[in-house]
Amino acid sequence: MLVLSRKKNESVVINDNIRVFVVEIRGDKVRLGFDVPKEMSFHRAEIYDMLHRDPVSAAPLAPPTNSPQPTPATVARSAPVPPQPAGPRIGFIGAGQMATALARGFLAAGLTAAPQIVASDIFAAARDEFARQTGGKVAAANRDVLAQSDVVFLAVKPQQFAAAAQGLRELAGPQHLIVSIMAGVSLATLEQAFGPAPRLVRVMPNTPCLARAGASAFCLGRGATPDDGKLVERLLSAVGLAVPLEEKFLDAVTGLSGSGPAFVYVMIEALADGGVRMGLARDVALRLAAQTVAGAARLMLETGEHPGVLKDRVASPGGTTIAGLQALEERGVRGALMAAVEAAARRSAELSHAAPTASDSKKD
Repeated sequence: MLVLSRKKNESVVINDNIRVFVVEIRGDKVRLGFDVPKEMSFHRAEIYDMLHRDPVSAAPLAPPTNSPQPTPATVARSAPVPPQPAGPRIGFIGAGQMATALARGFLAAGLTAAPQIVASDIFAAARDEFARQTGGKVAAANRDVLAQSDVVFLAVKPQQFAAAAQGLRELAGPQHLIVSIMAGVSLATLEQAFGPAPRLVRVMPNTPCLARAGASAFCLGRGATPDDGKLVERLLSAVGLAVPLEEKFLDAVTGLSGSGPAFVYVMIEALADGGVRMGLARDVALRLAAQTVAGAARLMLETGEHPGVLKDRVASPGGTTIAGLQALEERGVRGALMAAVEAAARRSAELSHAAPTASDSKKD
């Protein structure tokens, strides 16, 4: 519990950088003010939710000598606007691993609360696991998610979209922000399925979101506002990096960061195989290879330096690293990785043109 003394302007810090301070004292009640950095954007309700998770108490006035110590009085947080529900109501159509990872990330970042989350799935086991890991509500019917949500994430497989969208068009209204994380399903396809009323956003995430280390790109569709974009960016940033882009670049994003983790896993496996070839135990080689990749990426992101500069710092003249780099160049590793991204991006474009729509299922 955070404790404030009964002094005007006394302050404590929550969430690392939000200052909570005493504005006014009236008897056993204390009115608080909030000081939020300009570069951050928090709704008042979200700050209240942080305080509920880490309550603030006012230290008592000094008691007379030999008198019993009174119990600290809980602060009455008066404000011009009464507390609202903590964060937006967020729903998931599809309650698999990605939906669960997103929900857990939103909760960990304090962007919403468990009672504000609901998910549906055709599989009872997926619903049960989502509820167990998030504490959120679950429903068997997708229409129940729309009825209980402001933001709806479409988290089904692309081939399941047509069936999942059935019956939702008449329920989706301007109050809904619909966010698709389905690979290859274009904004035009979403517009055809849901009609003109809801605001639409398309996202291309990747599987490291499961470890809150994802790399996602998103684009705004018809009706989506700049504020919608800020909200989506904040939500996605809870599970990694989020970058706004035009939709025409999402196939390239699919090839790079969407498929990229698989390419990196091949690199890790190959590095480990090299270590085993030179005598290391398999488990040791895998751990060293994975940490080497993670550490190199972290160093580049934290320093902001070009990978070529960092590479040159490792490769001393006539040393071991430059000998290894020559072997990579002779075997075309750089070109192979570039070709892999291009092939995946082109395949993404092909799949997006062939993606099923809600109207397709009506023809069957």
